[in-house]
Amino acid sequence: MTHRLVIAGIGEVLWDVYPDAARFGGAPANFACHAAALGAEAWMASAVGVDDLGDRALGTLEGAGVECGSVARDRAHDTGQVLVALDSSGQASYKFADDSAWDHLEWSGALESLAKRCDAVCYGTLGQRSPISRATIQRFVSATPQQALRMFDVNLRQHFFDRRTIDTSLRIASAVKLNEEELPKVAEICEIDASTPRDMLKQLVERYDLRLAALTCGAEGALLIAGDEESTCPAVPAKVVDTVGAGDAFTATLVPDFLRGLPLAEINRHANAVASFVCSLPGAVMKLPDYLVQWV
Repeated sequence: MTHRLVIAGIGEVLWDVYPDAARFGGAPANFACHAAALGAEAWMASAVGVDDLGDRALGTLEGAGVECGSVARDRAHDTGQVLVALDSSGQASYKFADDSAWDHLEWSGALESLAKRCDAVCYGTLGQRSPISRATIQRFVSATPQQALRMFDVNLRQHFFDRRTIDTSLRIASAVKLNEEELPKVAEICEIDASTPRDMLKQLVERYDLRLAALTCGAEGALLIAGDEESTCPAVPAKVVDTVGAGDAFTATLVPDFLRGLPLAEINRHANAVASFVCSLPGAVMKLPDYLVQWV
């Protein structure tokens, strides 16, 4: 019996409010749901309001098999919301509500004990837009064991990031995942001078001493770098319904596969297959078919 990996997402829990419905979201929350679907002991560390959307968020997380003992209920602030507009190709644009419950994620004993148990944690920039949550997230990541995979899934959103947050997040990380739009921005912020995406990614790995780096390129697939190894893998063709959550599913596949020591090319194939499946259905979180769960 292999050890069941303890994997946490920390940061925003929110609802993507579409013209026709509200859908559960937040990158680290989507990540935690997919990690649970793939068999991990998945935890969410966040805060939601004492409101209907907060109740529904906890119900969604628990329904997906995610442990919610580290999701605080905040009486003073509403559960996070984002207004989503989709263009004709299914690409989303977002408007974030200010001062949500997840902006007030306080450090606690529960977070400390969870951090010490983690085999991996995933965090981004959006969850760090307020000083309170930023301090908590950075403290949580730093409190995970030295061998834990600390995955910085950059997730740049609007103006909710700055040079210092990105630099600090990379310093405490052991892995990074970016998409093709984020990589040049992060390279510029970090004053990395490279002409190709591959060279930018390699320089990030070297500067921040990362064990793993992933660049996702939508329909073009992904590039993974780990040590001296590299893997490029085309995307699995899919009829795209919406792209929300596909990157989070990719990351949630990448992390446990890497911790289990699978070959990089196999990890890349699996992560692309899961991301492609998520693109083919509406919403960010869904049950994964057995062939994706039992990939290995």
